[in-house]
Amino acid sequence: MKPFDSGCCGGSVEQGKISGSLLIQPSMEEFKKTEAPIDPLKDHDKPGYRLCSFVRGFLKTDVGLIPRVKTDLDKSDLLSTVMIRAGIKRHDYRISPGLYAVGTPDKYSEVLVTANFKLTFDHLRRELNGLSAWILVLDTNGVNVWCAAGKKTFSTHELVNRIKTVSLSELVTHGRVIVPQLGATGVSAVEVKKRSGFEVVFGPVRAKDIPLFLRNNRKADERMRTVTFSFFERLILTPVELKLIVKPVLITAIVLFVISGIGPGLFSISQAGSRGLAAVFFLFAGILSGAVITPTFLPFIPFREFAAKGIISGGIFAAVASIFFSPPMAGTTALMGLSLLTVTSSSILAMQFTGATPFTSPSGVEKEMRRFIPAQAVGLLSATGLWIYSAF
Repeated sequence: MKPFDSGCCGGSVEQGKISGSLLIQPSMEEFKKTEAPIDPLKDHDKPGYRLCSFVRGFLKTDVGLIPRVKTDLDKSDLLSTVMIRAGIKRHDYRISPGLYAVGTPDKYSEVLVTANFKLTFDHLRRELNGLSAWILVLDTNGVNVWCAAGKKTFSTHELVNRIKTVSLSELVTHGRVIVPQLGATGVSAVEVKKRSGFEVVFGPVRAKDIPLFLRNNRKADERMRTVTFSFFERLILTPVELKLIVKPVLITAIVLFVISGIGPGLFSISQAGSRGLAAVFFLFAGILSGAVITPTFLPFIPFREFAAKGIISGGIFAAVASIFFSPPMAGTTALMGLSLLTVTSSSILAMQFTGATPFTSPSGVEKEMRRFIPAQAVGLLSATGLWIYSAF
């Protein structure tokens, strides 16, 4: 089996192997060699393959059959969006890289470049309702444009390679591709022009602005160039943050129940249950503070560093937890230990959110981690020590 050039849905395709259940459009070269009538849907209906629901049919062109995609999202698209927002199978949520058609594009139609993260692809095609355009999907290993550009998978090399692979110069005559602004860090317009002959035009930040961008003769105003991070944009990221910490939290909770049983009698199961429940309650207060409240209300919490913001919100949650859930044998030492657990947990989780925001640079993230990780480690050790000591 040879590599395929363009496709519909699923995992990566390698020589002799297909990852996942997917349908890939056969090599364009195969269609150049035959004049025989082709039934695309029948030809693609094979065991182990799946025709994705967003494919409406196929457009026959000089370079082969191109999947024509819908601009409306169906129930399966919406369900998978909910799943990815919750962090479920997020690494498998990709489409096959290659060329796609929206509407009835021709040699004069624009070529919009995007990543093969299906959520990104869905955002783009949804905004193209009523338009005719080509979509060139790069292989970013199922990562969105912004993150892939930082990881150098949404790159000059991949763009040039994909332009050549799909024979784009034989399909359009204008010689340009529109690349998302958030992909600019990974793409050199000069190199793309030199190596492929195609001009790179950087489009707007948001897919919803593309219709207006095209009507304005590919000109973006200041609003189109501005990166936002609104309340809803922050809130919608929190389910993924919570999904990522499920396993560490479960392990931490078990550890808390164990150490809560340590006391004058060496170990008490009843004490492990009662004190352990209190410790886990304060742990969850820290999780709610650091993984949900701090990201959601990010601009309104003092300090620039995310870890420091987590300390502020964690302190508030620790105070509230102390009022509503006083642990057994609650003394000053016990409350200090549990409060420190909440504050430190909140700080750690808030700092993890830095990679999901446009507020910080990679160097800024590294600097913040060097400053706060030692303090967070001391905080966790101190919280553990105080909690164990309070039992004696």
